[in-house]
Amino acid sequence: MNEPVITHLDQGAQGEYQARVADSAAFGRLTYVRRANVLTAEHTLVPPEIGGRGIAAKLVEALIADARAQGWKIEPQCSYVAAAFKRRPEWADLLA
Repeated sequence: MNEPVITHLDQGAQGEYQARVADSAAFGRLTYVRRANVLTAEHTLVPPEIGGRGIAAKLVEALIADARAQGWKIEPQCSYVAAAFKRRPEWADLLA
């Protein structure tokens, strides 16, 4: 399996993480809005042609790693991100 390459596109008040795999032009996205030090994770989208590879989980892991490094909190408006927080209680300190 090709590991996705995660890119963070930070546009100040909003941004997104993108995940690309070598064998497809399609890419997954996790979008957010930033207010001060809180990122509201709005949507996680992975097209069917690259689904089933754990790409959504990798996007959330990138968000978590950056939140820890930058001192951000996360408000999981996206149902996938909210479910990931429930599965990973060690992330509870990052909840806004």
